[in-house]
Amino acid sequence: MEQETEALDIDPIWTTSRTARQIYALTEVEKDITRLLYLAASSISLLTLPQTDEPDDNLPQGEERSEQFVLEVSEYFERLDSIQSAIRSSLAHIRHARIAPSAINAPPPGFVPPSLGVGLPQSDGDDGKKNRGLQEERIERDTWQGILAALTRLKVAQDASKPPESSTLIEE
Repeated sequence: MEQETEALDIDPIWTTSRTARQIYALTEVEKDITRLLYLAASSISLLTLPQTDEPDDNLPQGEERSEQFVLEVSEYFERLDSIQSAIRSSLAHIRHARIAPSAINAPPPGFVPPSLGVGLPQSDGDDGKKNRGLQEERIERDTWQGILAALTRLKVAQDASKPPESSTLIEE
């Protein structure tokens, strides 16, 4: 039942391809890891002596403490198992897709992705254009083409309105 309601909450973009579903699964793994860390911390606090509890910890006392510990440890190992399965599934997907290891290497330290996606290769001298994306490059190209077309039309209009030069000799 819980999985059905989660399936209805998923953005349709995550169901368009196997890769998209794998990426969504990895984001869920990230959430599970966060919950796993919380469960570990909570389990450790349940193992401490009740005398060391702070008043605002709201930890159970006596037999309830042991029961709560068993519940949290059980959930911890269930989450750990689901994380392991999801990571193995993602690795199997990568192997099946035959994705080259170079395609999944981390970017170099200090790398800042362009604002609008992948950009064109830049030479080292283009410091001002370093973080521009492909869309920005296309806009600049179209702008320069528009400027060239406007200047060409202006030149043609000036040449057409100019009276023809006559090569008359001035006789004295």
